[in-house]
Amino acid sequence: MSMRGVLRLAEVQMRVLDMADSKQHYGTRMGLHEMMTDDNGLVYFKAWAEHDHHSLVLRETDQAGLDHIAFKVYDDATLDDLEKSIIDFGIEVERVDAGVYPKSGRRLKFILPTGHEMHLFAEKEQVGNSLGTLNPDVIPDDDVCRGFRINGLDHVFIVGPDADQNLKLFTEVFEFSYTERVIDGEGNTVLFFVSCSSRAHDIAFGVNPNPGLIHHVSFRLENSQDHIRAADLIGKYEIPVEMNDRHGVTQVKTVYYFDPSGNRNEVFCDGYTYYPDMPLLTWTMDELGHAAFSQSLHVPESFLGVYT
Repeated sequence: MSMRGVLRLAEVQMRVLDMADSKQHYGTRMGLHEMMTDDNGLVYFKAWAEHDHHSLVLRETDQAGLDHIAFKVYDDATLDDLEKSIIDFGIEVERVDAGVYPKSGRRLKFILPTGHEMHLFAEKEQVGNSLGTLNPDVIPDDDVCRGFRINGLDHVFIVGPDADQNLKLFTEVFEFSYTERVIDGEGNTVLFFVSCSSRAHDIAFGVNPNPGLIHHVSFRLENSQDHIRAADLIGKYEIPVEMNDRHGVTQVKTVYYFDPSGNRNEVFCDGYTYYPDMPLLTWTMDELGHAAFSQSLHVPESFLGVYT
């Protein structure tokens, strides 16, 4: 965890059914900043505290879901090293020139064992977070930190076949740490959580026979007061809520809700600080209530049954 390899989840491109409704949801209500619309009609957003130009991209189409995820790496040399390692792992890699993806440097593009498209890149235009870099401000203006007061894109939970091979790729090639897991009654791992940072996870994988599905995209809040504010706004705007609870896994305080297209979103705060010398935490399916929602101990049927 030297933070000199893969740095963080830096971009998610989601498919939405109605762009106007989606812009209202992610922009006006959640408070993300709309940065641009490209020539193909894709709309780009960032959270206020992020320095990169954007982290969320929306594409209007007739089926909701995930187009791609992209992780930022430390530098261009890291891209070269990882390209060879990914190919040695047995995955084909496509090189994408700088500028093909707006505001972004060159990328590596490939398909994960679970069927998801993933990118790696080292460079993206930085626009700052309004605080400055010389004697920076401590807090932003009210019209900058707005809506749900989201600090940034945090993680995704994706599902598909061969999730164990995702684990192998991320731990052996990308050098993520394996932090938590859920096992079934036969001892088979069905949920995997891995981290490239000091957070409990930066991406999670679940076992599902259908490739390329997403369970949720998650956004990070600063504190419990922002969590309460986000939940109040979700109620105010009558956004469909799945759960407002606390996870046993990762120990975060969470709200799950749905965008107008049926894509599941999460906002959360808190959670433990992870270090690579910490032991792997294991949960069993007979204690799924504690693992998933440790306050109510109730797991809605939709939570492990609805994906896009």
